[in-house]
Amino acid sequence: MSLPDSHDKAIIAELQRDGRASYAAIGHAVGLSETAVRNRVRRLTDAGVMQIVAVTDPTQLGFARQAMIGIRASGALEPVAEALAALPEVDYVVITAGSYDVLAEVVCESDAHLLELVSGRIRQIDGVRETDTLMYLKLQQQTYAWGVR
Repeated sequence: MSLPDSHDKAIIAELQRDGRASYAAIGHAVGLSETAVRNRVRRLTDAGVMQIVAVTDPTQLGFARQAMIGIRASGALEPVAEALAALPEVDYVVITAGSYDVLAEVVCESDAHLLELVSGRIRQIDGVRETDTLMYLKLQQQTYAWGVR
């Protein structure tokens, strides 16, 4: 698939504003037919350019503790990242360049849950040498609009 064009980006922006908008409403907003919007959305989702999902507030669902775990590892980083990604509490994993080899964002029900996750499971992964837990105190901003700037 080629890079998204200006119409694709406009459709993505409309879906980021309201993921439940109808294809007809999106078409009206971006100057395309309902059918054209439907086809473009299908092409973008099939190609993995975008996903249409429900974004939640973890605290409203009983998850009182969010944190970013900075991990220093030895050996190959991909197996460490794959093991982290397999944990149900982990919602974001990146291999980085800098102070940490891997960053993993986690969502836990409590401090005790976070402790069990870090001490009992993350630190037991082969290749994990050190962890640094950065607990979130307040979510100041969360945006998903970066894809259409």
